[in-house]
Amino acid sequence: MDVLLSIKPKFVEAIMDGRKKYEFRKNKFSNKDVNCIYIYSTSPIKKIIGLFKIDNIIEDSPRALWDQLKDHAGISEDEFFDYFRNKQMGFALEIKEVERFENPLDPKIIFPNFVPPQSFCYIKFQIGNDDPD
Repeated sequence: MDVLLSIKPKFVEAIMDGRKKYEFRKNKFSNKDVNCIYIYSTSPIKKIIGLFKIDNIIEDSPRALWDQLKDHAGISEDEFFDYFRNKQMGFALEIKEVERFENPLDPKIIFPNFVPPQSFCYIKFQIGNDDPD
């Protein structure tokens, strides 16, 4: 199972250039078989610009996540704690095998009635595959 994640453009660039080795999330995926993450770069880009694989998912308190991962977070301490405000637990997706698409994909062409996910959505086929099943 693959996932489409909405990520702000500045964090997308940090992932693509290797400064951001962890993508932080407030909620974990209910499906345990997720390993490929497609990156939807939010406004003003509004395109699927690439993908990455997950090496590991770390679950811990925001303070523990920051203390352990801050050197590879690709995000400021203020942004991190603002994101996790009032949360007892957080999740860090360890990023590996990043791929930037030569031609970013318009999700409205791939997915009928596309609405950008607030956080993420499961996708049932590999982008670029003509046969969805």
